Amino acid sequence: MSEARTTALRGFGSSSGHRQSAHGQARQARPLYTPEEQRRRDQTPWTLVQGLLAPFQFVVFVVSLVLVLRCLLTGEGTFAADMSVIAKTLTLYTIMVTGSIWEKVVFGKWLFAPAFFWEDVVSMLVIALHTAYLVMLLGKIGTIEARLTVALAAYLTYVVNAAQFVLKLRAARLQAKAA
Repeated sequence: MSEARTTALRGFGSSSGHRQSAHGQARQARPLYTPEEQRRRDQTPWTLVQGLLAPFQFVVFVVSLVLVLRCLLTGEGTFAADMSVIAKTLTLYTIMVTGSIWEKVVFGKWLFAPAFFWEDVVSMLVIALHTAYLVMLLGKIGTIEARLTVALAAYLTYVVNAAQFVLKLRAARLQAKAA
């Protein structure tokens, strides 16, 4: 691992709000929200919507994951598994549309605002995989196992994406406490 990368990774875990540049110089990390963005975040009802939809989506995910795994392991419950993945996909679409509105209100961009750029990139992969599942289901493409494997890939990507958001929001809280 290069010295610059090691230094950058060391700075990434820092809760002091400072980062090391590739040249070893300390620089202040950009806060997740400017004061104006934080004001807009706190005033918009879309923040509450996102705060309610995120745990709801997680519950739908857990139930669906159980049903998908049961179907793959036993061959039973295909209809229930399919319905649960459809519910998860519709929930995902809802949180993505409302999240895009939230991002526009807070950051002035529908998607890919610098503060959440990589989270949005991975979200696009999550949406693509969920949509591929729907295409397979509605188009009667592939086997049940292949379709549910796509659902599992979508779910794995969703977990990565959810972790991105949780870590980003945790970092924002730590920055706010340090300020």
